[in-house]
Amino acid sequence: MKTDSKSLAKHGNNPKININLRDGFPYPYKIEDAIEFIENAKKNKNAWIFAIVINKEAVGAIGVFRKDNVYRFSAEIGYWLSEEFWGKGITTKAVKIISDYFLKETDIVRLFASVFEINPPSMRILEKAGFINEGIIKKSVFKNGVLLNEHVYSKLKEGI
Repeated sequence: MKTDSKSLAKHGNNPKININLRDGFPYPYKIEDAIEFIENAKKNKNAWIFAIVINKEAVGAIGVFRKDNVYRFSAEIGYWLSEEFWGKGITTKAVKIISDYFLKETDIVRLFASVFEINPPSMRILEKAGFINEGIIKKSVFKNGVLLNEHVYSKLKEGI
């Protein structure tokens, strides 16, 4: 865990990553934040979080977060990757593998992702991984003092 936390802090401590994530992912992103992230991931029974590993180093993360109550067959997918590895298809491949697995091997029927309007590369990742743009929620996100639109993408279990 200590090695992963150091690596996650090294790669996650980037304002270009933080700007596209919810405020639970702080900037600066320190080792203590990475340790807390890993510990919380272990405790959450409705979350499955995986490191994205390149050359034996954790350089990002991808997670599936099951919703509850009337949304219990839906889950949100989220991810981030070190800027060093952007544009190489790594995140697209991870999103495709994880989404295909969860839609085939679990009772989850709908995976969705929310993307801030300032992040077109993430929208392309989702589209390449088979997600459909369901629409835009206007001015629903407040990030760094700015109201932003949120693009919602989803991928459904086959046959539904």
